[in-house]
Amino acid sequence: MEKVAVELFAGVGGFRVGLNNIEGFDEETGRAQENRNWKFVWANQWEPSTKAQPAYDCYCTRFGADHVSNTNISEVNKDNIPNHNLLVGGFPCQDYSVARSLHNEAGIQGKKGVLFWDIVEILQAKRPSFVLLENVDRLLKSPSKQRGRDFGIMLRTFHDEGYNVEWRVINAADYGARQRRRRTFIFAWSRDTLYNGRFNELNGEDIILRNGLFANQFPVEQEEEPKVSNVDLTEYNDTVDMTKRFRANFLNSGCCIDGNVTTIKTTPVFEESIPLRDVLQHNVDEKYYLSKEKREKFDYLKGPKRIERTSRDGFIYTFSEGGIANPDNLDAPGRTMLTSEGTVNRSTHIVDDLDTHRRRILTPVEAERLQHFPDNWTNTGMTDRQRFFMMGNALVTYVINRCEPYLDEVFDAEPDPDWE
Repeated sequence: MEKVAVELFAGVGGFRVGLNNIEGFDEETGRAQENRNWKFVWANQWEPSTKAQPAYDCYCTRFGADHVSNTNISEVNKDNIPNHNLLVGGFPCQDYSVARSLHNEAGIQGKKGVLFWDIVEILQAKRPSFVLLENVDRLLKSPSKQRGRDFGIMLRTFHDEGYNVEWRVINAADYGARQRRRRTFIFAWSRDTLYNGRFNELNGEDIILRNGLFANQFPVEQEEEPKVSNVDLTEYNDTVDMTKRFRANFLNSGCCIDGNVTTIKTTPVFEESIPLRDVLQHNVDEKYYLSKEKREKFDYLKGPKRIERTSRDGFIYTFSEGGIANPDNLDAPGRTMLTSEGTVNRSTHIVDDLDTHRRRILTPVEAERLQHFPDNWTNTGMTDRQRFFMMGNALVTYVINRCEPYLDEVFDAEPDPDWE
């Protein structure tokens, strides 16, 4: 099967960097050097509430602007998106509850602004054979007042649209990456594919532990006293019914086959990660070093605290938090990078410079390296602050890169699509 992809919520192109094993770009043109043959025919990147669109601009610089949309995806006519057989994207974690329309029609409506429903509209309009998505790890337990409901609704929606699903919460550093970053990865495939036939004689545990995408590319062990949960989503009338009464405990690995969910607590087969030391640059510009004032602020923010506070209703309580490493341990992988990286806050990485041994923040290139992007990938007219934000909002491209060989083999076994 020809490998034709669409990238949603594209940011600066993390899925494309991973799938096509991009390690650099042409210095004259700025165009990425793509080392694999995944053909991206359309991408969408739109940042709401701002005129500046630096992520979109970066994507266009690296890949060309002819196939990139800078429109709110909810306003895009999904029928006009080019045909594709792989849909990828990292989408926001939101409230996925649903309700009937005002006229109590049989169909259901997602809450406005919930971008997952735009993914569903694409599935309905274009019927891609495969889907690969990324989300935060807390998705499995969302919302806090009705644990598991949001993810259950997602799985049931995939089932209703004709797809089976596998998921895994992956900490990239457990498998040799440069950053400790836990994210939920979701792989869905149409029940019309030849790939689906691989699992006809297998149970959920076989797929999760031995035969699925994640088991092959990110090996796991089952705990000695395994936690296994099974849920039949077809017991609910529809996702409206699930909104009202669904609750389940989704574990870090699982699959949904024909509406039946198997979920297992698994442990990674650990690989040696890349230490933060190997990410750092030499001869760093003076502007990244901490002044005496900033160093004192970071010492306070990262230190342990017990602070007496008063709530709005006058209740007095004690806020407390433990200290975190300051400076960061250079012999361990980097901590999870947030969009606030580089600002004066508790989560920003602080390192002892390799040359001067003075304290400093990371450079934008070092932030790119933590996400396994090529050096200077976001050096496209952005400020340092924007570059840090882009990387804090991105995914570890290394994870997608590791998925690619399995996906390549799967696509090679499928017949070419019958597109008009």
